[in-house]
Amino acid sequence: MNNYLSISPQVQQALDENLPVVALESTIISHGMPYPQNVETALRVEQTIREAGAVPATVAIIGGRLKAGCTPDEIEYLGRKGQAVTKASRRDLPVLVARGMDGATTVTTTMIIAAMAGIRVFATGGIGGVHRGAETTMDISADLEELAMTPVMVICAGAKSILDLGLTLEYLETKGVPVIGYGTDELPAFYTRHSGFKVDYRIDTPEELAAAFRAKLDMGLRGGMLVTNPIPEQYSMPPEVINRAIDQAIDEANRQGIHGKQVTPFLLARVKDLTGGDSLDSNIQLVLNNARLAALTAAALQALK
Repeated sequence: MNNYLSISPQVQQALDENLPVVALESTIISHGMPYPQNVETALRVEQTIREAGAVPATVAIIGGRLKAGCTPDEIEYLGRKGQAVTKASRRDLPVLVARGMDGATTVTTTMIIAAMAGIRVFATGGIGGVHRGAETTMDISADLEELAMTPVMVICAGAKSILDLGLTLEYLETKGVPVIGYGTDELPAFYTRHSGFKVDYRIDTPEELAAAFRAKLDMGLRGGMLVTNPIPEQYSMPPEVINRAIDQAIDEANRQGIHGKQVTPFLLARVKDLTGGDSLDSNIQLVLNNARLAALTAAALQALK
């Protein structure tokens, strides 16, 4: 067992008994939503996974320990502490662990810790990607590199629409990451079901998702698989509304000199304000939708062992 890893008793029992487990990130708790909606949503996502027949494992770094499975008290702690918790990517792990600090895990670090624990399926909201203007800023999310290296299936609502979606897909293609559309041929764009960009393959059942990922693992192919699951129709926002809010938020970020890991939280917060809170409601619903699909896929994957 990794000396820095703590697996909760419930998650460890599920792994020992070959029960389906779904990893969840903690950046959405500390940086993605305001308190108390962040804690309420995190607990609701965990319950959604249980109701769909799997065991949730919220991932975080607490007191320098890599946690695969958090208690409700630990989720409350992360939610109340909010942005005072370091947003932890791969580069941050050594120092946070050595100093005994807390960290909210991104897609990247959730994948890393899930893989350490033996968890193969991870549900999140949306992945990071190539930022607009990256041809000059080189602002590219570490999520893409992790997808190319770490054997975890990531189920999301597509790439966040604040990104350059075309370049994000090109980057993933270069890295050999399969991009799957669940029930769609088109890449969903987080708040909206449509982006105008095509995915690599359409798959319509959790069982086929599991079979494709099992084949990837069995062949020893490096890296993960990205499953893009469109936000439910009734919660999807009109592309013109969300794009107008994103363009304004990006313009404000540029004028204020916001850069690096502060960009995404700033943009998401401004988009929420500019849409009158509609984007927050959509965010919650798409995470729940991804959690249900992840639980069903994790169960199908276990059945193939």
